[in-house]
Amino acid sequence: MSFMSAQRITLDTNLLVYAVDTSARDRHAKAQKLVELALKADCVLTLQALGEFYFAVTRKGKLPAAEAKAQIEAWQDLFPVVVAKPSTLNRAIAATVSQQLGFWDALLWATARDAGVTLLLSEEFSGDSVLEGVRVVNPLVHQDLLGLLGLKP
Repeated sequence: MSFMSAQRITLDTNLLVYAVDTSARDRHAKAQKLVELALKADCVLTLQALGEFYFAVTRKGKLPAAEAKAQIEAWQDLFPVVVAKPSTLNRAIAATVSQQLGFWDALLWATARDAGVTLLLSEEFSGDSVLEGVRVVNPLVHQDLLGLLGLKP
């Protein structure tokens, strides 16, 4: 079965962490399913999210450093990785003021926006919102992940 996605998506750090954290139970299962579906979508990962993933899982003892590195390398093989540019940093800083975003959330959003992402999946942002063409949604509260990702069988 092949899928078509009408939008470009990215996953925030917390979803990547849940995807490997078996102690997260329901969130783990949903995040694993989300990563699996992201493979069928136009999904990019930000360098920032991968770096934050490594820091979070090694600091919290969720994964040994070698396993965390191997997981990141696997995701790098599966998904294009996008990075911030100087103009992205400027946009993020402006969003911390205009949108009252925390700096790291703003940088993730700005990097995603500049990479053509139209759906940023995260539980960190408040509510379901749209910021300069990027819809931010917490996928952990959605029942229909296929519909959320715009995937149609």
